[in-house]
Amino acid sequence: MVPLLLVLLLVLILFGAGFAVKLLWWIALAVLVVWLLGFLMHGTTAAGGRGRWYRW
Repeated sequence: MVPLLLVLLLVLILFGAGFAVKLLWWIALAVLVVWLLGFLMHGTTAAGGRGRWYRW
């Protein structure tokens, strides 16, 4: 009974980790898109100058 429970626990952990990794990939893709949009539109400031779009 204990090995069966351990296998089921391992399956649940791996399924949860797989879902979390897939979710992290989607978040990373969204951040990349936002970064690329900011990088491509960095020259459009209110004053018309070429300012930085980031603060570091």
